[in-house]
Amino acid sequence: MCGPLRVRDWRATAALVLLALVVLAPVFGWAAGQVGYAEPLENAAEATGATDDADPVHTGLLPGYTVPGTPTALGTLVAALVGTALTLAVATGLGRVLADGTDGD
Repeated sequence: MCGPLRVRDWRATAALVLLALVVLAPVFGWAAGQVGYAEPLENAAEATGATDDADPVHTGLLPGYTVPGTPTALGTLVAALVGTALTLAVATGLGRVLADGTDGD
């Protein structure tokens, strides 16, 4: 097989895997709630008493991995789509910048 065809196949496979993970994100969120999962950093903050004096300056773009004002599953799905799209856009842009820097050598 030719090189460009293999690259397209890899990208299509990667996109399908990302889409599957995005679609499954609400299921993972539900399952985490069922088993009582908590973020390790939050557990450490509680154990050391750091949460008593915590005063959040910024709650984040998508607090709690959801979109405020939406049902939990839908909010998680939208948050997964937005987060994946932003990460993919930044990684692709950085990859292009790095690739452009090596082309001229």
